[in-house]
Amino acid sequence: MQRKFTKEHEWVIYDNGVGTIGITDYAQKQLGDVVYVTLTENIGTIVKKDDSVAEVESVKSVSQIFSPISGEIIEFNTVFEDESKSNLINEDPYGKGWILKIKLSNMKELDTLMTEEEYNKYIESL
Repeated sequence: MQRKFTKEHEWVIYDNGVGTIGITDYAQKQLGDVVYVTLTENIGTIVKKDDSVAEVESVKSVSQIFSPISGEIIEFNTVFEDESKSNLINEDPYGKGWILKIKLSNMKELDTLMTEEEYNKYIESL
């Protein structure tokens, strides 16, 4: 599975019709200590690429999380229902700190996202 990235510092891994979405290591470092993660849309909501789907609140700010793909929200990482576990994004942004899962409706959108190599070059330019 290849991880794809957005310029807004979200990532997605696609597997069997489902995209798992989170924020990048770069993003979590910029945010600082994460204190709260919440969906801004309900499970079952159909979203379009670039729609706001979640919020990540840190000691510094509140950031919108935008969906890198279109489809139906099918799962929220329930670990974040316990606010004391919100720092999992800081500890493991590419693993246990994933935020939500979406059943993809347009596979071709994955081709519009950056590869890890392209993303690393992008953040070097920031």
